[in-house]
Amino acid sequence: MKSRVRELRESEGWSQATLAERLHVSRQTINAIETGKYDPSLPLALRLGRLFKQPVESIFFYEEEHT
Repeated sequence: MKSRVRELRESEGWSQATLAERLHVSRQTINAIETGKYDPSLPLALRLGRLFKQPVESIFFYEEEHT
């Protein structure tokens, strides 16, 4: 799954640690989401949406791999 978390975080001028603190998760969790190594739980995705005032589907999107 791809995400716009890094783009949205940087547009606010926040570090990964700042975003993690606001969401009550670790900085490593934010890094993993931004690099596509971790898909957040639905509650975390909803908190991200509320924080950035964006619908979840505008933050996260599935990009099919072409084989």
